Amino acid sequence: MSLHPGLIGHAETIVSESNTAAAMGSGLLPVFATPAMVALMEQAAVDACQSELEEGSGTVGTRLDISHDAASPVGMAVRAEAELTAVDGRKLTFAVRAFDAAGPIGGGTHERFIIANDRFLAKAQKRGEA
Repeated sequence: MSLHPGLIGHAETIVSESNTAAAMGSGLLPVFATPAMVALMEQAAVDACQSELEEGSGTVGTRLDISHDAASPVGMAVRAEAELTAVDGRKLTFAVRAFDAAGPIGGGTHERFIIANDRFLAKAQKRGEA
């Protein structure tokens, strides 16, 4: 595993009816939803680090502190970038940003933890049986 600050990941999407605030229940308007932007930022963070993890490992999101500063209409391309800024044991911290063709639409910080996929899923399954 060679995780280190400076790793960068990307993710892209097009604003469609299915990822608008109206469709996702986070508002009433046909613009890119904040939950969709968050998911895109998380996807970029996974892109930044997954190839550097040991086989059978993954990451899970645990914290977000973001702002959504501009609305993107249906049909517009949106991209997110995540830069790994700190590695503290299993905790990974990212600077995340999102953009459309007109400029920045949001940003902030995101934390993820490295997990063993099998153990994590077993624990989740056991929780579901409770």
